Order: sequence, then C-alpha cells, then structure tokens
Amino acid sequence: MTSIDVHDLTKDHGTRRAVDHLTFRVRPGRVTGFLGPNGAGKSTTMRLVLGLDHPTSGTATIGGCRYTELGEPLRHVGALLDARAAHGSRTGRDHLRVLAASNRIPGRRADEVLEETGLAPVAGRRVRTYSLGMRQRLGIAAALLGDPAVVLLDEPANGLDPEGIIWIRALLRRLAKEGRTVLVSSHLMNETASFADHLVVLGRGRLLADTPMREFIDTRVRPRVRIRTTDARALTTALAHHGHEAVEHGEGHWTVEHARVDDIGRLLSAAGVPILELAAEEGTLEQAYLDLTGTEAEFTAPTKEA
Repeated sequence: MTSIDVHDLTKDHGTRRAVDHLTFRVRPGRVTGFLGPNGAGKSTTMRLVLGLDHPTSGTATIGGCRYTELGEPLRHVGALLDARAAHGSRTGRDHLRVLAASNRIPGRRADEVLEETGLAPVAGRRVRTYSLGMRQRLGIAAALLGDPAVVLLDEPANGLDPEGIIWIRALLRRLAKEGRTVLVSSHLMNETASFADHLVVLGRGRLLADTPMREFIDTRVRPRVRIRTTDARALTTALAHHGHEAVEHGEGHWTVEHARVDDIGRLLSAAGVPILELAAEEGTLEQAYLDLTGTEAEFTAPTKEA
C-alpha cells in the first residue's frame, strides 16, 4: 500500500516561512481532509509533495519515493491543483488523450474517465467553453486517468452543482474503500465533514492536528442536550437537583451543556417532566476547526453583531 510521508518539511519564500518543520503521514484506505486558514501552507505542501516546488529542508515522498523519481507518474499519483490548467483550445477528450500518451496510458482510458465524471456528452467541446464546474470535473478526470493509488485534490467541490457535490462525496469514499490514499484540501467544513475520515490541520505552516475527524471534534466541542417541555419550572428544578443548569433560548427550547442525552432523559423521566423534544446536539467540524485555528489565520476581518 502507498502512503504520503511528509518529514520535517520546511519551505521558505525569502524571509517568509510557508511550511515550518511539518511531519505527517497520509495513509491508504481513508479520506484525509487537509485543512487550514488561508496562508496556512496547504497549497505549498501539496506542491512540494508533487515536485512542483523544492523544499528548503525535509522530505515529501509517495510510497517512499519523491514524485520526480516516479516513472510515468500519472500511473501512481493523480492530482488536481488548478482546474484552469487544461489548454483552452483542446477538447476535453484531446486534453486527456495527450496526458494519457505522455504516460503510456491506453487512449481508451480517456473515454472511461470522461464517462465516470459525467463529461462524455461534452467531450468534443473545447475546454474554453466549459463552465467552472465542467473544468473541475475535467481536472478530476485527469487525476483518475492513470488509475492511481494516490489521489490529491485541492478544493474538488469548487464550482460543482448540488448533484456534482453529491457525486464527489461518493467518489472520494469509493476511492478510499478501494484502498487508495486520498488527500483532499478544502475550506468547506460541512463538505469535509461529509467525506473525511481523518484530518490534518495546518496553521501558519505548522501542524496543528493529525487525528481522526470524530476525535478532533469531540475533544474540542463539548456535547449538549436540547430539550423542549410544557413545564419549564419542573424542568429546571429536576435538572438543578442533579447538578445541571438549563439555558433557555428564544426559540422556545432549553439546552444543557456537557451532558449526555441518555442521562438527561432518565432523570427527567424519573421526575415526571413532560418532554416534547429531547435530542443530542453534537459538535460540528466547523466549531472544532474554529476553536483550534482562531488565532492561526493570516488574514481575518472583524465581525459585527447583527
């Protein structure tokens, strides 16, 4: 099986350090979300992995080899970094056929990935006529062209319509299920939460987290219980008796922080409190991400209360 290994990777741009002694491994068989604020070093790291830039120090290898050492690299690694990279004067099919020929990939593979990405009906159109979403699909088709064991995608959902977003989720899960190594950079927290098994999070070029997604959320956002009742006094009295504090919200419900829904349900039932709603409110990836990276963003704007 093939993994991506980044070891003590550093990249300086003049006096600015874009990647700062970064070490992590992207393992096969799961989708790894690659997160971080703007300027965190995600794009630079992906370029270093793909041999598009040279590190100041450290290494980035794929299956133990640098990308530049791979013969016919599209057979080993598929990547999408910029959907605008395709030549606008070529048709979608010709763009893929040129890539296939350069890596001794059978020409029929171009039509297979065009079908897989939903571009078969427009394969004969010139790329310059493609919408952003179509260009994105073409970039993904190019990444899949060599049936690679490793796939790196930067913002793959960018420009996709709702059907396309559902499709890319299913594609990423399938690639991981097939045992491939999948690294996906994204700023869309809800989307990342829908497909990622593991997270690597950067801030100002440094590693902030390398952990399973659920663990990442649960260690940073404490769960709470949401309750609706017809007897607020009985609710607050029963909860206070067991050391819990209920917070009332304008929408007509109450919440109890740092509590499990099973425990709250049992004590309210025993106290005879009438319950209209009882639900666990789990933390979200967005909440956990902002909790971790709130001080790591290079560019921030002030927020105003509505």
